[in-house]
Amino acid sequence: MKYLVASDLHGDSYWTERVIEAFKNENADKLVILGDILYHGPRNDLPAHYEPKKVISLLNPMASSILAVRGNCDAEVDQMVLKFPIMSEYIYLVSGDKTFFATHGHTIMPEKLPVFLPAGAVLLAGHTHVATDKEISVAETGASYRYMNPGSPSIPKENSTPSYILIEDGNAVLKPL
Repeated sequence: MKYLVASDLHGDSYWTERVIEAFKNENADKLVILGDILYHGPRNDLPAHYEPKKVISLLNPMASSILAVRGNCDAEVDQMVLKFPIMSEYIYLVSGDKTFFATHGHTIMPEKLPVFLPAGAVLLAGHTHVATDKEISVAETGASYRYMNPGSPSIPKENSTPSYILIEDGNAVLKPL
């Protein structure tokens, strides 16, 4: 199984199309969206190509290929128009011998880990809009884990490059869009 992971599209049709192109070019099996799919949120500027209805029309035909979690800008009304589930706070993915814990990142984050994060797991989270790939050690337990964030293609922050994460056979790599 090959997963392409993206986050924080915020209703931007241009970047949603780029993510779908990458999904097809990578020949991925599942598109994992780490929340904030349609709405841009009150703290963010309006994305350049803010067209949530177009984003809906781009993603819904792919519903059987999409796994998604709820972001802080996603609401029940968004679920009413999307044909794939988006209301889960987190999902587990398994690839090779690795467990990937996928969440949006606004309640579960590197500074606030869940007790149910398996040792050696990879934490996949969006929310910050900053593409990240780093190892983090937990002082209290001595455990370490990998934290990966694909950033936001539509509203990148801190000079972050629009990116996605590709997962296959337990390996994960952050790639530019």
